[in-house]
Amino acid sequence: MINTNNLTKQYGDHIALDRLNLNIEQGEIYCLLGANGAGKTTTINLLLGFIQPTSGSAFINQLNVQENQKKSKRFLAYIPENLMLYPTLSAVENLRYFSGIGGKEFSIDELEGFLTEAGLQKEAHHKRIASFSKGMRQKVGIAIALAKDAKVLLLDEPTSGLDPKASNEFGQLLQTLKNKGVAILMATHDLFRAKEVATTIGIMKEGKLKQEFTAKDITLQQLEEVYLNTMDYKQLVP
Repeated sequence: MINTNNLTKQYGDHIALDRLNLNIEQGEIYCLLGANGAGKTTTINLLLGFIQPTSGSAFINQLNVQENQKKSKRFLAYIPENLMLYPTLSAVENLRYFSGIGGKEFSIDELEGFLTEAGLQKEAHHKRIASFSKGMRQKVGIAIALAKDAKVLLLDEPTSGLDPKASNEFGQLLQTLKNKGVAILMATHDLFRAKEVATTIGIMKEGKLKQEFTAKDITLQQLEEVYLNTMDYKQLVP
């Protein structure tokens, strides 16, 4: 569902992404780890068609993103670090609006069903977004993906700033989408959450994919050691 072929983005002499090759299937959660400037957000922006590659190609559901931006976006949902919703509208109203943009209309009961499935408590369905925590906003974002019936979900630091409970709930929601066959690419700094939710983990540095492994084959301690070594960080000794 998500494929890149030697995907490269260069700004002048700076290579933001260097010949990236990814293959993410249905029902797979791929977590990209890396420091700021590693190329994670650049990867997501290229998959969304927000920027054009210098060379190489990106595909969503076998559609070349650069050649079929409108068609490829039909399969996509995107949740950035800070999800932009209309603060004066309720959760239901936001969901109805964004569903309408995608050409879909739902009854109030159906909209509430998506919000419930995304973990938003019923008493919050008709409250204004302005009163929501970040975790609640992220749930509305998941509801939008559910209503769209998205086959691909792109996430850029979605758990940043969430408390442990909200982060855990978000991880559970990703597992729900995974079980529905959604292909998920998540850029994150959160090693613990990556280990908890990922099928596959990749570590990026300076625009290059340096390490890639199956999450179940590595412990959290091993992941931390590999990450620190890849980043050339000195591990703190208590």
